[in-house]
Amino acid sequence: MRRTEHRARARALQAVYAWDMRDGQPLSRVAQRVWDDLAVDAEVRRHATPLIHALEARQGELDAMITGVTTNWRLERLGAIERSVLRLAAAELAIGETPPKVVLQEATTFAERFGTPTSARFVNGVLDALARKLGRL
Repeated sequence: MRRTEHRARARALQAVYAWDMRDGQPLSRVAQRVWDDLAVDAEVRRHATPLIHALEARQGELDAMITGVTTNWRLERLGAIERSVLRLAAAELAIGETPPKVVLQEATTFAERFGTPTSARFVNGVLDALARKLGRL
């Protein structure tokens, strides 16, 4: 199950990144296209879809929460990888079903894998502050 959830987060992250690059298109539509192109199986989609829907439904609120815990960093100033990882993790924290430490660890791993070690430290710090602000840590 954990492996499926990890793959689901990775596929959701790919969709969020693609959506960030395609300004103005609905996230759920971009996700569907990305997942179709990558032949993502039904089980992974089943786990990834709630993350996409949560981000799509609450994007403004989640962006404001992220901005509220970053100092002197507007979302537009962040790299696309960092912004995508933060948004996806914020959505998962807001859903509240996954232990916060798992969300932080996965997000940090993705930031390091697709970004840099500096990205990973930044993402971890922002998400730690966000989880604390939400009362999840």
